[in-house]
Amino acid sequence: MRVIEKFVIASLFMWVAPIATLYAFNHNLLPGTENLSPYSVTLVSGFLAVISVNVVIAFYIYLAMKEPADKHEPDPKFVAEAKDSVKKFTGNGQQSSQPLKKQQ
Repeated sequence: MRVIEKFVIASLFMWVAPIATLYAFNHNLLPGTENLSPYSVTLVSGFLAVISVNVVIAFYIYLAMKEPADKHEPDPKFVAEAKDSVKKFTGNGQQSSQPLKKQQ
């Protein structure tokens, strides 16, 4: 369940961070932005919005890599169905060296 929580929080920040950055620049909430030309405000705010999304993605990847790998175990039902599917596809696990001929 913690994985879903992290995903939802990261998704929210991926929406909020760039919109907040654009809003702050366009409404002169940051000191020094009132002296910039509209062209410069657009470029700087857009650039920082993209950077903010990349920072959120990098942080989410960091959190995912930090999780212990041994903590997660696959669902036994899913594994059994996957094995049955592979056996069915390969012909009960027997592979021949002969290529399959297309039937018409």
